[in-house]
Amino acid sequence: MQARWKQLKSQLGRIRTQQEGVRSAEVLVRWLLVAGLTGGLCGLVGAAFYHVIAWVTAGRTHHPAVLLAMPLAGVFIVWSYKTLGMENDSGTNQIISSVRSGEKPPLRLTPLIFVSTALTHLTGGSAGREGAALQIGGSLAASVGRMLHLDGRSMNLIVMCGMSAVFTALFGTPLTATVFGMEVVSVGIFHYSALFPSLFASLVAQGVTHLLGVQPEGFALLGVPALGVDSLVRVGILATLCALLSMAFCALMHHSGRWYRKWFPNPYLRVTVGAALVLALTALEGSGDYNGAGSGVLEHALQGYVSVPWAFLLKMVFTALTLGAGFRGGEIVPTFFVGATFGCAAAPLLGLDPAFGAAIGLVSLFCGVVNCPLSSIFLSVELFGGGLLYFALSCSLSFLLSGKFSLYSAQKLVYSKLEPRYIDAFTK
Repeated sequence: MQARWKQLKSQLGRIRTQQEGVRSAEVLVRWLLVAGLTGGLCGLVGAAFYHVIAWVTAGRTHHPAVLLAMPLAGVFIVWSYKTLGMENDSGTNQIISSVRSGEKPPLRLTPLIFVSTALTHLTGGSAGREGAALQIGGSLAASVGRMLHLDGRSMNLIVMCGMSAVFTALFGTPLTATVFGMEVVSVGIFHYSALFPSLFASLVAQGVTHLLGVQPEGFALLGVPALGVDSLVRVGILATLCALLSMAFCALMHHSGRWYRKWFPNPYLRVTVGAALVLALTALEGSGDYNGAGSGVLEHALQGYVSVPWAFLLKMVFTALTLGAGFRGGEIVPTFFVGATFGCAAAPLLGLDPAFGAAIGLVSLFCGVVNCPLSSIFLSVELFGGGLLYFALSCSLSFLLSGKFSLYSAQKLVYSKLEPRYIDAFTK
């Protein structure tokens, strides 16, 4: 009897194993199709967006008088969102929230954020591209999910696929984009079930964009010091300073929007005043380096040169004035700018090469403002290709010391940074 019972249990175990294998194969095939479709679509739109942003940036550089149209562009952006019933749209925060909720972003968000971000860059607003990338990816992916009648959990996964795919399309960093989509929603919770779908969607998107002439981001890592206690301590100090700067940057970004809304409740007046302030500051500063994404200054910093030591402060102010007023775009490329220029200026004071300090600053500040240490470490690998131990140290310190601050108010801090315990919610 006992032998018979053992035999029956063994047979049941084999059946369960076979069922699990069949289930795994079904899930694999499903996500090969769904994530592949999502990645292909996001790659096409992401490549178009990349080329449009490059085109409008070149147009602004060659025709600086277009900056005078910034108030008109701002009014059009506000009008467009209001007309299409998206005046309460919270941008990237809405996409992050949608991963946890049943409310998914509508398809009309894609053309809205596409055109609005292009106008912001064309007329000299200080903004990035990744905010638009995450919103475009989330919107497109959610539409694919609705078309395929996916259930709630699968819809959450496909939104993460879209976020990762368009992020990859713009930056050419599939591993960073994959892990970022899994990390950014809830700090301390890693959505492992999204790993394969998001990575596959990102790889498909990268393949599409490569065919369409989009080159991945990448920089030479210069001035790397010999590994030793002294250099590790210096990098640790720089990372600590970046953590403090990340808190100041997040606070400035959040408070600027509140100040605008308090003093200028009318959104049309608000965006017009914001445009006027950016134009006035541009005229006072004179170089135009802080309009748009500022990629040229970023590249110079990573080569060890920054025009003025306070360039990072100017970029922070330009970005807060632009996005707080109601213009559209992202905060991550400005974060790269701020981190790289700060690191470049601060590194010589710590006995580090300014080019190496710029790289550490870029990655550390990114980690501090988005609370995604693994994504930040992978970003260092995909952007710079070396110095892994230095970047890992700087990211871990920046993550630990940046507190409960985040660029994204919808992000939730689920697990404490300081001790092994869960907490209820994210508080700014």
